[in-house]
Amino acid sequence: MTPKNTKGCRLNRQINLSVIVQLVLLASLIVGSWVNLQRQLDILQRDVSMLLQSQNSLQQKLETLWTKSISHEYRL
Repeated sequence: MTPKNTKGCRLNRQINLSVIVQLVLLASLIVGSWVNLQRQLDILQRDVSMLLQSQNSLQQKLETLWTKSISHEYRL
């Protein structure tokens, strides 16, 4: 091997290591984003569930008020 060949191998190893580090960082960013997205979806699901429960509660109260108002109309 000539000294020129040794430099080429060293350069290739550095480039390969750099590419590997970049790929690992990219993969960790993707995984981190995925985990964050899953957490946000869980929070959204909880909020939607709470909203639906509140809507059902309000619907029941409105039905009760409606029946009371009808009964008051019949009394008049």
